[in-house]
Order: sequence, then structure tokens, then C-alpha cells
Amino acid sequence: MTTTVSSPAGSYDPARTTGGGLSGELARLEAQAALAFPEELRVLREAGLPERGVLLELGAGPGAVTRRLRAALPELSVVALDIDEQLLAHGTAEGAAKMVGDAGRLPLRDASVDAVLLRYVLQHLPDPKPALAEVARVLRPGGRVITVEVDGGCWGLAEPAYPELARIHAKVAAAQSTAGGDRTIGRRMTRMLRAAGFDEVKLRLFSTSSDDRPVGDFAPHLGPQRLEPLVASGQLSLAELALAADRWRRFRDDPDAWVMLVGFVASGAPGPSSTAYNSP
Repeated sequence: MTTTVSSPAGSYDPARTTGGGLSGELARLEAQAALAFPEELRVLREAGLPERGVLLELGAGPGAVTRRLRAALPELSVVALDIDEQLLAHGTAEGAAKMVGDAGRLPLRDASVDAVLLRYVLQHLPDPKPALAEVARVLRPGGRVITVEVDGGCWGLAEPAYPELARIHAKVAAAQSTAGGDRTIGRRMTRMLRAAGFDEVKLRLFSTSSDDRPVGDFAPHLGPQRLEPLVASGQLSLAELALAADRWRRFRDDPDAWVMLVGFVASGAPGPSSTAYNSP
């Protein structure tokens, strides 16, 4: 089924997120899921991801995670929803229902799903409150919201580190902030869920490191491709892009290089006041 609801997509534009436009972003999302999903799934289960019932994957994109969820949890019905119809159309997860819709006005009935998963969605919303209110509305009693995010202040560790890249990283965060996003949202997720009226709020972390994966697998996160759109928009210079590319090559070719990325997983259950932000 397909329902269309149009709305601004916050600070995320799939055609301007990485080098290569939309095709580059599709490849990046697939590589991101392949890198982190096994460890992430373990923590999602700890956070309350059900084995069966109905899961709303809000911000499903092209379905890189949808497909993996369907394979890992075959008894779980997945509704893959995204605001970008073109992005969602690239999904290949068999057996998942697709919906095009706005997180702030979900095209779903009250109390109609058992869990809602938001992966790297809240960081892109200028105001996450309406989305969380809608999540509370569509969750059944005893359901669970699970949010996955990063925090730019402690997102990753790398050795060797290159202090000269700090100003470039600061510009990346500033560009997202200017577009209405928040790359430090990880540290605030539990408080946001409590403020939205959710109970039983918990925070868990998962990590992926080069102890388990080749350094080259981290290219979607550490490579210079993510910076190319900022050069096109004038927010970074060609010299800064060249510097980032050189340091990535040095890092990738260093036999002693090590990197660890950290994900934040916050979860909660609808409480008696969890619809406090709903519009009348």
C-alpha cells in the first residue's frame, strides 16, 4: 500500500548527502547497514524490538535495514515508511508494506502498531516533538519506541587522529544545524522521550570497530565522499576536501589504524501523558 503525505524532510536530502548524488547515497546506506546491523540488532532486541506483531520502521529509506529485519525476524510484520517517495521506491524488502508519509502526521490509526523504530531520523527533524507524539498515538498499550542515533561529541574514536580535521568536522555539524538538524542529539534522546511522556526509558550503546571489520569498510563514514556536497554548496573549500581525502588515504593505508563508531539506542513505552504534544 502507498499513502502520500508531503512535508519538508528536515536536514536530510538523499541527493545531497554524499558524493554521487542519490545513487551514492543508496550505496552508502547499504554499506552502513552491512557494517553495523549485526551488533545493532542485538541491542535493538534488548531495547524491546518484538519478535512478532507489527513494527513501523519510520524513515525506512530504501530498505537496507528493512530487508535485514525481515530476514532476522520473519514473524514480524514491517511497515516501511518514509517521507521521500523516490527513496522508498528503491526498497527491495519483500513482504514489507510501504508507505510514503510525514513523521508528524502518520497515516496510521491510533494504537495500530506494536513497536516503532526510528534510525537516524530525529537528528534531521527541526522539531522532533510532533513525530514523537505521533509515535505515541500509533503505539498499542505495552508497545515500544526505539530510537537509534549518533552523537557528534562521542560518535567515534580513531587512531591515528588528525587534529587538523577538527575544523572540517565542525563545519559538517554546523551545516546540519543550519539545515535544522542536530548531530549531538544522542545525549538528549532519553530526556526527549521522557518529555514526550514515555515511561520505562532506557539507553543502550552499540559499537562497531576495526577489530572486527576492515578499515576500508568504514569509508562511508570516514571517507571524503560525505564532504563533496558541502563543497558544491560552498560550505567547504576544495582545499579542505583535498585535506580530508589525503588524511583518509593515510588512515586507510596505515596497518595500525583503528576506529570505533558508537551508536545510541533509546527506548520507551507509551505513558499516560505520552500524547502531550499532539495537536488538537
